[in-house]
Order: sequence, then structure tokens, then C-alpha cells
Amino acid sequence: MDTAEENIELGDGELFEHYRFKASKGQDPLRVDKFLMNFIENATRNKIQQAAKSGHIWVNDTIVKQNYKVKAGDEVKVLFEHPPHEFLLTPEDIPLDVVYEDDVLLVVNKPAGMVVHPGHGNYSGTLINALLHHIDQLPMNSNERPGLVHRIDKDTSGLLVVAKTEAAMTYLAQQFFDKSSEREYIALVWGNVEEDEGTIEGHIGRNPKNRLQMQVFPEGEQGKEAVTHYKVLERLGYVTLISCKLETGRTHQIRVHLKHIGHTLFNDERYGGDRILKGTTFTKYRQFVDNAFKILPRQALHAKTLGFKHPVSGEHKRFDSEIPEDMQACIDKWREYAKHTSK
Repeated sequence: MDTAEENIELGDGELFEHYRFKASKGQDPLRVDKFLMNFIENATRNKIQQAAKSGHIWVNDTIVKQNYKVKAGDEVKVLFEHPPHEFLLTPEDIPLDVVYEDDVLLVVNKPAGMVVHPGHGNYSGTLINALLHHIDQLPMNSNERPGLVHRIDKDTSGLLVVAKTEAAMTYLAQQFFDKSSEREYIALVWGNVEEDEGTIEGHIGRNPKNRLQMQVFPEGEQGKEAVTHYKVLERLGYVTLISCKLETGRTHQIRVHLKHIGHTLFNDERYGGDRILKGTTFTKYRQFVDNAFKILPRQALHAKTLGFKHPVSGEHKRFDSEIPEDMQACIDKWREYAKHTSK
């Protein structure tokens, strides 16, 4: 699936081209409104239907109605009447958990639930909004995201480094590119991970049938190279606590790689971890898992450790963070369960 978010203002000053997609070779015929809902996060069917009624959906440069069936190879373009909010960057007085700060960078501990940068459906309350209030000016990265050297998902907690100068941005980004930075995550996954440690390799790219998901392409025919090293920390019966170190940094990398080897993250809704994937059929067990989901209403993933070479001093900086309360409570609950079931 080739995609672009063009955000081009048209002649009347009111319409903005938000999306363009090219349907993949494996695309089965599908109504264009349903197709767009699959590939545009937080887009309502009503909004897409309004665009169709207004003549603002094109397939292969021809205006189509909402019941047009998208086929393999079709180029689909949709325009909405409002400007792209992710480019309206507004400073907001939001508390930040700053772990370290100096003249050229800062390290923050992002809570779960906070989006890193504004995007469709999340136009305020993001880390970027908070950073713009905390710092007068931030350099833009190659994607026009101020200060960002790397990202973590909304429902992943943990450490991020933010550049305050263009020189720091370039220097830090190079370390992530050449794999010299250190990033360790703690994850709770479904199933008993048999090997004590291992490496997962497999190109990662967009799922051709659902743009909100990524997937592994083992033969490397699509996507980009991705490498994740993991180590078992604790076996807790039907789940395992592991450490993951990233060699590359692809979108959803840990989530997708672990699902690929049959160990989806606990309560990862997008990749099916919010269902009981391992365990018994007993009612008490189902109730236990439901309670664990309530304690940790998100994927069990925390960016615990971050290390890099400082852009000015050249000193190696390494930061560590505590596992947040919700995830720790879920781990403790499984620990107790495993203790009693092993007797």
C-alpha cells in the first residue's frame, strides 16, 4: 500500500487534500467508503460519505460515489473541508516528567495515553504541545515534527530524547540511524517464550489490508529491515515478562515482531492481545484475565532504558525509568497467579 498525506490547499482556500492511497495487488473489491475507513485513523463513515456527496473522492482521477468498489491498483484520493490539524501546533501548559535537561536536549518520561505529536483525532494534549510550552523554539525534523528524534506509541510509556537545537537533532538522529543508541523495553507477552533469549528479524511494512496495522514480511519483499533482540526476565505461566532491545526503530516494531513469533503483547488491542490467547477455559481464569485487563487498559510495553552519546560533551548518557504503576500491578497479579497455580 502506497500512501501519502499531501495536505495541499486548493484554489478555493477551503479544501485540503489529506490522503492519497494506491490499493495493493492483493486488494479484494471493497466499497470506497469502507476502504477509506480501514486506512484513515479516526475517520467517521459520515465524514467520508459527506466527502463523497460533495464530489471530493477520486479514484484514478475520476470522481466516484461512496459505493464504488476499489480494486487492486486503484489510486484513491479524498479531500476534506478542514485543514490538517497536525500542522496547527499550539503550546499547552501540560506537566512533563523531565528526567534530564540541558542547553541542547532533554529526556522525558512519557506516560501511557499521551500521544507524541498531533494527528488525526489527537489535536491537543500531545507531548509536542507540552514541549512547545516548555521550550521557546524547537528544531524541525525531516517530518516537520519539532524536537522529535524518535517516537513511542500513544499507549506505550517510557523514555524519549528531544533535541533543542538543529545540531543536536542531526547528531542524535545519526546515532539512531547507525544503531549506536541504546533502547531497552520491558514487555509482558502472551505465552511461554521457550528460548531464554533470541533475535527476531523480518522486514516490517504496512498491512496491505489495514493501514492501521504493520506486519512482518519474512522474505523482505516489502517493508524495511527490522531487528529486535529479546531476553526472558520471568516466566509467569500463561504470560512471560521479557526485555527487548531495538537494533532498528520501525513503527510498532516490538508489537509486530512479538506477534509474528506467536507472543502478542498482553492487552495490545490493535494486534489482538486484548483477547485470551493462552490459558484455560475456566470461568475463574477468564475473570482473572478480565481483571488484569482492567488494571492495565493498554498494551504491556514500557520504554525503560535509553542511552546515547551527548551531542556536545561526547559523554555516554544512560537513563533508566521505573515500570509504571499500572503495568507493575498487572505483572504482580500474574506473579501471584503463577505462584498459586504452580503448587
